[in-house]
Amino acid sequence: MIYPLKSQPLSFAPRTDKHSFLLPTLAMIISHYSHACATSRFLRPRHLTKLSSFAHGEFPSPFGVRSCNIRLKRRISPHRSSSAVVVALMTDPNYFEVGRFVGSYGFMNITSYSSFQTEGMPTYDRIQEVDKLRVQNVGEGQVKIRIYEGRVIQGRLKGTNVLFKVYPGRVTGGIESDLMAANELASHVSLQENPRNICENIQFLLGAFETKTGEQWLAFRNDGKFSAADYAKFASKNISKGLSNSLPIFGLGQNWKARRYFVIKLLNGAMNGLAYMHENDRLHQSLGPSSVVMNTVIERDAGVLVPRLRDLAFSVDIRYSAIGDGPLSQDLWHRATSAGAFSPFEKRAFAIADDIYEAGFLFAYLAFVPFCEAGIIDGISLQRLLESTFRLDLSSVREYCIADDRLAEAVKFLDLGNGAGWELLQAMLNPDYKQRPIAQAVLTHRFMTGAVL
Repeated sequence: MIYPLKSQPLSFAPRTDKHSFLLPTLAMIISHYSHACATSRFLRPRHLTKLSSFAHGEFPSPFGVRSCNIRLKRRISPHRSSSAVVVALMTDPNYFEVGRFVGSYGFMNITSYSSFQTEGMPTYDRIQEVDKLRVQNVGEGQVKIRIYEGRVIQGRLKGTNVLFKVYPGRVTGGIESDLMAANELASHVSLQENPRNICENIQFLLGAFETKTGEQWLAFRNDGKFSAADYAKFASKNISKGLSNSLPIFGLGQNWKARRYFVIKLLNGAMNGLAYMHENDRLHQSLGPSSVVMNTVIERDAGVLVPRLRDLAFSVDIRYSAIGDGPLSQDLWHRATSAGAFSPFEKRAFAIADDIYEAGFLFAYLAFVPFCEAGIIDGISLQRLLESTFRLDLSSVREYCIADDRLAEAVKFLDLGNGAGWELLQAMLNPDYKQRPIAQAVLTHRFMTGAVL
């Protein structure tokens, strides 16, 4: 499904109402809108999927917008002294030049799946049933986000390439749009507070401002435009091209050893970013292959690969003073209570384990899709296969996959180190949240360190 973007003139004159600043603090917005957002249309972030639509075009730079007084620290090289200059978050649009329109994405709510029983079925029949998993009912979300290229044209960071993430105004995107923009802004600011401890595996925010129409513009350093989902699709398409003797995309051939190394490094970087977030009292809560941006998709360039987490609109503050708060996280705290987590300590543990569960599906996606032909399996069908068909029993999943030659390379990948991949995946997807590992434990697992290669 494509979400076309209509080209129309944009107005960038400053707003004069009481919300003319870009949501200076998350607490202010939550206080103002907490009652209205009680009936949010959004399902929990795990059920939100991005839909891409690419086009081209140019729009003028947004001038004349007031700035807010939020400050953040710039990353300091370890070779520089501790007296390095602190750089403020750029909130004046005159510091930026907006370039071409890159694309847009929206959110779709997956409201139901086709229900079926596979217990007792022969393996062949199960394969046929899995092919039906791609059919589900979806509904459009209200928030459509646009992406533009650009660059910094003033100040110390002049010449820095930028990606603008544009949230629609409240008239178009509703209250959720303002809340998501404010939450993403606050999340990045909190993760960039310490100039000596900036994680390279999280997208870096350079600035933010608001237009007259209420659009929220977030400016990120441009460290790559392709996501882990893009890489997986390129890799799977190249397997199909290789079988048909066509030229590969981006030179991605079928060197399985190089692909295994590349995927493990990609997973390691994503988990390092997640571990940093958890250590700094933040959850991601919408982690998936589209939420990991990469500076290269060329497998022979694995030595310079730096994956970075992005899309923190649903990030959750898990400081003990914030447990249970936030209109965008009420579903999380409700599920925590349903799972028997009542105290702040228990709810925090549940929330971290919930992020690990999502990271487990990211792991599964990257363990299967890049190692299979295009169209054999996708994220939704894989999640249904693991959750519903086999009830998170990874030993049964392995038996099923062995019977399907189309999944042979994925099985070989997870079989490395005497089944180390299956072992780690089972731990991350453990039905009992108390038994799931923390992010740091995942990073030190023999599969994630590359010791199995």
